[in-house]
Formats: sequence, structure tokens, C-alpha cells
Amino acid sequence: MCVMLEELKKSVCLANKLLVQYGLVKFTWGNVSGINRKEGVIVIKPSGISYDELTPADMVILNLDGKKIEGRYNPSIDAPTHVVLYKSFPNIGGIVHTHSHWATVWAQAARSIPPYGTTHADFANGEIPCTKPLSKPQIRSNYEEYTGKMIAMCFNETNVSTKDIPAVLVRSHGPFTWGNDCIEAVENSVILEEVAKLAWETEILGWNQPIDSALLEKHYSRKHGRNSYYGQNLL
Repeated sequence: MCVMLEELKKSVCLANKLLVQYGLVKFTWGNVSGINRKEGVIVIKPSGISYDELTPADMVILNLDGKKIEGRYNPSIDAPTHVVLYKSFPNIGGIVHTHSHWATVWAQAARSIPPYGTTHADFANGEIPCTKPLSKPQIRSNYEEYTGKMIAMCFNETNVSTKDIPAVLVRSHGPFTWGNDCIEAVENSVILEEVAKLAWETEILGWNQPIDSALLEKHYSRKHGRNSYYGQNLL
């Protein structure tokens, strides 16, 4: 096993433990993966193992067809969803799935999260979409794989970029987020949960008008655009 893959196993293990630290999971209700595209492998949490018990050696390595190539445990039950997303979107370097409270509320309501303010705009350049429902045959066959395909279809049909919108709500299920690596994907899960809570409370107060489009674009582009100026340029 090359040094880079050993480091990836450490990062994925840490990222899974961060889900607990940030209050995004209960019991084993979530998973994180990372990918090494040069080696063509995915590292993912083992299924049903407590986060407290996880070590880098427990991580499961899959190829890009989802076949296990290393690890003593079975991979996360959601591994086929991760595989589809990695194959569909080459920019994704890490994926998180949780059942975090506020994001799951929106998923269970089958609603996308509207961009009501600049907190949302700093995170995503538009609403956080909610997928269409799976058909009964899809649910009864390769359910986890079809979940990934439904996410991919959600973005491809609307011509929305996974770079601009780093999260999705799976209808009746829960959120998935992604990033350049698994640690950034966890960070995006934390932000998504905050955005989901803010949006819900905004609607409770009776407001349902999205942020002005110019303000949305300004806040998103100053952090993520080609000419972004957030943070420090130490070069």
C-alpha cells in the first residue's frame, strides 16, 4: 500500500470521527469516503462500526466498480451511492452522508432549501436541491446505486454544477455533501446543517422570498469565484 493511500485512510478515519464531534450523527447513522483518482480507489467507512472504535486500518478500500480490494470489514451500505457520485462528477474528492437533523427535515418534506440570505450564498450558488422520488422497482433492486443515479440526474437535468452546489437532499432520506477532499466534505455538511436550520426558522417567521440574485452572486463569487478575494493570498 503506497504512502498516499495510507494517508487517505487516516484522513477518511478522521473525517468520520468529525461527524460525531460536530453533532451530525447518532449511533452509526452516517459515513464518509475519499478517493484517490490516480490509484483508482475509494476509501470508505466500514458498515455499522462505532465511530469511537474506528482506526485507519479499519477503513475499506474499493475500486471504482465498488468491489472491495482491501479491508476486513464490509464497506458502508451506502458505498454504491458514493461510487456513482465519484464516477459521475470527476471534481468530487470526498463524500459525506448523514441523517443530520435539520437537513433531514427538508429531505423528508421533499423540499429544496431556498437561499434566503448571505450565509447560504457564502456556501452555495443557489438552492440546495431535493431529488425526485425513486420508483418502486428502483427501491426494490439496486437501491443504493439508484440513489446515486438520482442525485446525478438531479444535477445533470438542471445543468447545476456540483462545484457551485456542494450538497443535495435525497427525498425522504437525508443529505449528501462533497468537497475537494473528505475533510472539506465534512465542513460542507456542517454548513449545510446550519443553512437548513436558518431556512426553516426564516419560514417560521413568515418570510419566503429568496435573497436578491445580485447579492447571492456577490457573496458566492467573493469566496468561490475566479476573482474571489476571501481569505489570505500568501504567495
